[in-house]
Amino acid sequence: ALWVTFLIMALSWAVQTPLSILIGVFIAARKRYREILAVLFFIPLLLSSAAIAITYKSLLDPNFGLGSGLGIAALNQDWLGNATLAMATLIFIVSWQFIPFHSLIYQGAVRQIPTSMYEAAQIDGAGRWKQFWSITLPQLKYTIITSSTLMVVGSLTFFDLIYVLTAGGPGDATRALALLMYQQGFQANLMGPASAIAVILVLVGLGLSLLLRRLGGRADESQLEGV
Repeated sequence: ALWVTFLIMALSWAVQTPLSILIGVFIAARKRYREILAVLFFIPLLLSSAAIAITYKSLLDPNFGLGSGLGIAALNQDWLGNATLAMATLIFIVSWQFIPFHSLIYQGAVRQIPTSMYEAAQIDGAGRWKQFWSITLPQLKYTIITSSTLMVVGSLTFFDLIYVLTAGGPGDATRALALLMYQQGFQANLMGPASAIAVILVLVGLGLSLLLRRLGGRADESQLEGV
């Protein structure tokens, strides 16, 4: 269960972080159509995790789901019955739900970067891609640390989505620590092991938060590194 938890944490971070940065940079431009897209894109975060899990479980049903209804063979798979596909599906749903939140964080951070830095880069002949790598990304250093901390700590508490979607299956392929704690404490009535798992969750979350904070450097450093 500890390995599954770390796997979910690593994969969700690897998927969410680059996509959140790109989407956040895209919607940071003050254009009306991008603001409308930002509002629509934020809707998944407002939905209940349990409701999302029920919806996707119905859509991915190999007999009555989306693939069977549309006659698309590629979608007509046993998504939740295969260990690899179940983990990939879980990561996709988690990313679909929480990328809007992190994109909003990056959007606010990008809008705080002085436009004079981009104007100077344009005068020097830097294109948009060069500006992104040389200006935008370095200025988002502390925002990336903050967003990563929220992702990592949040990954430790995934319960309702996994419980409704796979119940930890197939086998124990998606049984994370939070789900195991519930099963030990409230289904098997083993409060001792459940309490031990809860302590492990707290210690792991605290350790990872401190590590990410240390990687972020001093808290009193200015985000505007080039100023």
